[in-house]
Amino acid sequence: MTSKLEGKVAVITGSGRGIGRAIALKLASEGARIVVNDLDAEPAQETIQAIMDIGGQAVSCVGSIAAPDFADRFIGTAIGEYKGLDIIINNAGYTWDSVIQKMTDEQWYAMLDCHLTAPFRILRAAQPVIRSLSKTEAESGHRNVRKVVNISSVAGLFGNAGQTNYASAKAGIVGMTQTLAKEWGRMNVTVNCVAYGLIKTRLTTSVAGESSANIDGRDIKLGVNPDLMAMMERAIALGRGGTPEEAAGAVYLLCIPESDYVSGQTLMCSGGLTGI
Repeated sequence: MTSKLEGKVAVITGSGRGIGRAIALKLASEGARIVVNDLDAEPAQETIQAIMDIGGQAVSCVGSIAAPDFADRFIGTAIGEYKGLDIIINNAGYTWDSVIQKMTDEQWYAMLDCHLTAPFRILRAAQPVIRSLSKTEAESGHRNVRKVVNISSVAGLFGNAGQTNYASAKAGIVGMTQTLAKEWGRMNVTVNCVAYGLIKTRLTTSVAGESSANIDGRDIKLGVNPDLMAMMERAIALGRGGTPEEAAGAVYLLCIPESDYVSGQTLMCSGGLTGI
């Protein structure tokens, strides 16, 4: 039996940890060659080693996705190392919450830069590459369907108290998805979106305020209040938060050939949670 993604080249932001790492391992297990990204070299290398351990291929492109030069480096790594680009997963992200009257401009722009501007730059950098590859394939009579999967959130679909910045950015990525599905269809590219509910990662499983991460020079507090976590899980039809592997499965569905005629869609991966 052949692997569904044999020979494909996939670039995945935020794939050193959590959901992104699970996506990278899932796609690699089906034959895709991966460009791994993380803020830090160590988790990126750990993901690469995990991919190599299952017989896959991977290289890294370390750095902040919000950096102005990142998009060209990221796409350039795929072309330089693998001479191709077939799958783009805009996954990297974090939250920086506050009610609107206390939210600073820095908080607002940090979320837009990460969740909306960075994917825009990556896709803008990818367009001429994909156009050239698509033209060459068309001239040779070969049809190759490429895939873009953007990551949104139920907060982007329904809003969430304390997340004006995050919810706005995640709503924006839905609009970007629908627009690019129309622009890129002629190049045989499907563009879809996965909106996550509560997925248990380091951002959600630690107790609020007990741990933090340095992101672009900012000390961002991680975690969720345990009472809030319990309340959220009670609102989920399946009665629990999802695992990174389950989250990766939703992205995988939109990368395989069976979804070649699905484009411009937002798939909720939320265990049946339909609002917050």
